[in-house]
Amino acid sequence: MSLSGPEIEGLRDYLLSGGFLVIDDFWSTRQWATFENEIEQVLPGYEIVDLTLDYPIFTAFYEIDEIVQVPNINNGIRGGPTHQSDGYVPWGRGIHDENGRLMVVINWNTDLGDAWEWADDPRYPLRYSTYAYEMGVNFIVYAMSN
Repeated sequence: MSLSGPEIEGLRDYLLSGGFLVIDDFWSTRQWATFENEIEQVLPGYEIVDLTLDYPIFTAFYEIDEIVQVPNINNGIRGGPTHQSDGYVPWGRGIHDENGRLMVVINWNTDLGDAWEWADDPRYPLRYSTYAYEMGVNFIVYAMSN
């Protein structure tokens, strides 16, 4: 992620005006550092927090009882590994506005997008695509009701 000045300003305006952003498919401490640097430019002073499983986004429609590490298509159809680089543990994190509204949901060390993209491929494990769609539905329901 590398944002220009106008992109930083536009994203900040969008988020602070009620927008919702889903970040997905980035792995490892190196990519986290890049993301953290970029999002700090967008939302200076806003804290990134871990979202525990009792957070409402995990129960907005589907009951999510674990953060699943969703692999890319190649690793998924081969049966693993599910991780990339040093991204062994999947995380759900977020950024709230000053009123406590979740503006940014961060899926780190996981790839929900690949599961959405490859759900119709019979080689891709159903467990991952099912989880990814449940999370996607929860994101939409949560964003539309908060």
